[in-house]
Amino acid sequence: MFKGLIGKKIGMTQIFDENGAAIPVTVIEAGPCFVTQIRRPENDGYSAVQLGFAEVKPKRLTGGQLGHLKREGLNMPPLRFLREFRTKSPEVKEGDQLTVETFSVGERVDVVGTSKGKGFQGAVKRYHFAGGPKTHGQSDRHRAPGSRGSGTTPGRVYKGSRGPGHMGDERVTAQHLKVVLVDVERNLIGVRGAIPGPRGGLVIIREARKQ
Repeated sequence: MFKGLIGKKIGMTQIFDENGAAIPVTVIEAGPCFVTQIRRPENDGYSAVQLGFAEVKPKRLTGGQLGHLKREGLNMPPLRFLREFRTKSPEVKEGDQLTVETFSVGERVDVVGTSKGKGFQGAVKRYHFAGGPKTHGQSDRHRAPGSRGSGTTPGRVYKGSRGPGHMGDERVTAQHLKVVLVDVERNLIGVRGAIPGPRGGLVIIREARKQ
């Protein structure tokens, strides 16, 4: 059975189990999502389900986007976000609506999001380098990365070496998170632990790959 949703990160809170232990929970507003297209191997070369999320005013979308949602009598509302989920057996039809009822408490899920952007950062913050010595007369090497290359051979720094640069703002997957809360009335799902991205960030919830 296909299990996947698109949602928006609300924030973190905590709930208490039957023993009184506090459980850190990230709350996600997930769905309702609409099945906007089914990808089939005979037509597209692969099998996938395309979902749409977040209704917007029609003027916010282009004519091509609106036509995609209205084709062949689908008559779906204007949706801001479209994402694909690879699956071998879709078991859903175009036009179907999916809600948080797709998942149940106790299941394991993977949550995909875009991490917070940190801008340009040094090697100590970006890669957890130790920095230079803090004593013996050093005055300006405390946050320096140190040597990253050899001397005569090759006489340069290899591409891909760790150093200062842009940090964050990249696709991150939090794997094998436990679902601890499902609120169908408010379209909320809670997973144990943290997920990537800021509050209000778009996330993808799918069945855990590592069961």
